[in-house]
Amino acid sequence: MLGAHLPRPLYAAVALAVSAGLAPAEVRTGEQIYRKQCASCHGSNGEGAKAFPRPLIGDKPLPALTKLIAKTMPEDDPGSLPAAEADAVSKYVFDSFYSKEAQARNPAPRVELSRLTVRQYRNAVADILATFRGPAPRETRQGLRGEYFDSRGFQQNKRVIDRVDPEVNFNFGTRGPEGKTGEHEFALRWEGSLVAPETGDYEFIVRTDHAARLWVNDPVRPLIDAWVKSGSDLDHGGSIFLLAGRPYTIRLEFSKADQGVKKEKKGPASPAQVSLLWKRPRCTAEVIPARHLIPVRSPEVFISSTPFPADDRSLGWERGSAVSKAWDAATTDAALEAAAYMASHLDQITGLRAAKDPGPASGNPASINLDGEKGPKIATDERARKARELAERFVERAFRRPLTPELKRTYIDRQFELAKDPEVAVKRVVVLALKSPRFLYKEGGTATDGYATAERLAFALWDSLPDRELLDAAAAGKLSNRDEVAKQATRMLGDYRARAKLREFLLTWLRVDPAPDLAKDPKKFPNFDPAIATDMRTSLELFLDDVVWSDPSDFRQLLLSDEVYLNGRLAVFYGIAKPPAKWFGIPMGGDEPFRKVKLDPGQRAGVLTHPYLMAGFAYTGASSPIHRGVFLARGVLGRTLRPPQEAFTPLPEDLHPTLTTRERVSLQTKGENCQACHGMINPLGFTLEHFDAVVRFREKDNGKPVDSSGTYLTRSGDAVTFHGARDLAEFLAKTDEVQAAFADRLFHHLAQQPVQAYGFGALEKLRGQFAANGFNIRKLAVDIAVTAALPTEKPKAGGRSSEPRTERNGAKRSAAE
Repeated sequence: MLGAHLPRPLYAAVALAVSAGLAPAEVRTGEQIYRKQCASCHGSNGEGAKAFPRPLIGDKPLPALTKLIAKTMPEDDPGSLPAAEADAVSKYVFDSFYSKEAQARNPAPRVELSRLTVRQYRNAVADILATFRGPAPRETRQGLRGEYFDSRGFQQNKRVIDRVDPEVNFNFGTRGPEGKTGEHEFALRWEGSLVAPETGDYEFIVRTDHAARLWVNDPVRPLIDAWVKSGSDLDHGGSIFLLAGRPYTIRLEFSKADQGVKKEKKGPASPAQVSLLWKRPRCTAEVIPARHLIPVRSPEVFISSTPFPADDRSLGWERGSAVSKAWDAATTDAALEAAAYMASHLDQITGLRAAKDPGPASGNPASINLDGEKGPKIATDERARKARELAERFVERAFRRPLTPELKRTYIDRQFELAKDPEVAVKRVVVLALKSPRFLYKEGGTATDGYATAERLAFALWDSLPDRELLDAAAAGKLSNRDEVAKQATRMLGDYRARAKLREFLLTWLRVDPAPDLAKDPKKFPNFDPAIATDMRTSLELFLDDVVWSDPSDFRQLLLSDEVYLNGRLAVFYGIAKPPAKWFGIPMGGDEPFRKVKLDPGQRAGVLTHPYLMAGFAYTGASSPIHRGVFLARGVLGRTLRPPQEAFTPLPEDLHPTLTTRERVSLQTKGENCQACHGMINPLGFTLEHFDAVVRFREKDNGKPVDSSGTYLTRSGDAVTFHGARDLAEFLAKTDEVQAAFADRLFHHLAQQPVQAYGFGALEKLRGQFAANGFNIRKLAVDIAVTAALPTEKPKAGGRSSEPRTERNGAKRSAAE
């Protein structure tokens, strides 16, 4: 939206008219300037074009818009534009595109037909194959099931302990699991599932001085096999790519057996330890915490390893708008990969023949079915029939609806006629289905049947396909009713995939996804290291989860809370506790778990002062009011800022040794050209100057008292003054600007469409519902998902319509067509 400035072509156009030296009678009107100089970049009716895709709309009043133009144009000589020309340009833009009245008169953007994004493709294929493996477990308990055996093997008659351990991090010393001294032999096994919080490469580490092996998402091949111990290394690692929001089966086996010593022999036993760690994407190694573990096993998840070209994010959210040769080739490779997997697992999936897997009791191969449990073999003469049934279910899941007789003939019958071997036929079906536009493209907004509504709802909340319950509701005709759709959305929000998508949105909204580089000057901050940075990120994630999944799910608490999650290491770093003090009554040792801590409400204010966030918006040795101000203006207030005309580096401290950070920033950005944006950026960023580069609270900067005062000119033209982070947070939490901006960003993340495409006033309606629901984030997500899922009205023939419309083939049409 047009906020703090007008786009550069509009400035340039007006400047061109002025520099041409035209007499007052010859000066072109605002419309003439726009059509001659600006339409090619912004569209003939301000709808946006390739160079500047955002439409020219906003909510500044006309006097404020005129004042801004008069003050900041032309770019090379701000303030020199004659008042009459500034009036003409601003009035044309305001009346034609910018104002709410103009928006009501003009056609709304269209709901664009789009292909699956890379994330959606991988999730969809994983969920199609999950159809044949059974549902993922739903479990509220945390940790892994631990079994302890009084022998070096896993004989059930030797099991002495069966319990749920919150994490695997044990140092037994010379004692055994039951605390007995002198234990020479014992074995342990932990089983359950791991829920991946984000998509990416994970490195797992088993730290032990004895034999161990680890399985992750594969019951047959260990990810780490250190069963035959050699050398003195304690750490054994392996990496795997995981999709966010899914439970993956995991099993860790550990065995201690002192070489050459019989268990009955008296004498000293060797020490024993075992820990299970991971390195999440862009993080350091840590023991896998209980919140990511559940004590039940999950079916294996198929994860496509085919590399895809990156999706377009030019509008701030992932879009499946471009269809390139690279993308087409990637979908072919991924389809072949999935087909090969299906064929190689065909007998397991159909139940015709069991797989081989290390048996959970003895460590030897045993006959199991798909989910790792022992099962019977089925006669092979049923192979073709079961393969055909499987193929039909596969295509129905891929297309998100039952097959018509014509589709069944094309995708199933014909392929089994051409390929007599069931494996070959299944391969043909899989490739044909996954290359079909019925799989690769999502239903447009005007598709009205229940299956289309189910599809849009599932992709909004899960980035994947509808589940069985949602498809059953579609078949029963229940998804034409808004209340029924909302009921389904509320149910779906409890799924791991929805939780992961909401978390990813919040991290994206806060500009910390992907993870920022938090390197700091070791001379100024000698105790800051990568482990502290990882702890900071964990602290933020715990805080976000706590707010979102609390009963009120109150958006305002993201800005106003005076609580933060700290572990022992962070508590020491920020001076909350110092060894040998006690941390919640426990003597400190440096690895105390995360706990919620209440801080001084006069100093801290939710995410605005969270260590991870503000450390990312800082330099290695100093705070950065500019980075923090840009985040507040763009991310929180939803204002548009143009990029700087040229890159610049901050003024070095040693060139101005007597100045504070605030004074240096003010000195560098005092020019008129800078102030067009920095007049908003700087005062917002200055309110956070009490926090240094590692977000420690300070009263002085460079020996001078910190000045954390700031101002903001609202969209309505009102000037608001702040004194510090708390003042700023209280304003942001109650202003319509922030609430609407948050709803707008969440809509884009879930629906991956412009909110204006769902009707004039759609955003304001969502903001009103948001307020009426006590600013409940989860209810806002449901309202957005329902809005995106229900069919939109088709364009009226022969005339304009302000109702939402669907654009085919991802192509935009101008409002003049």
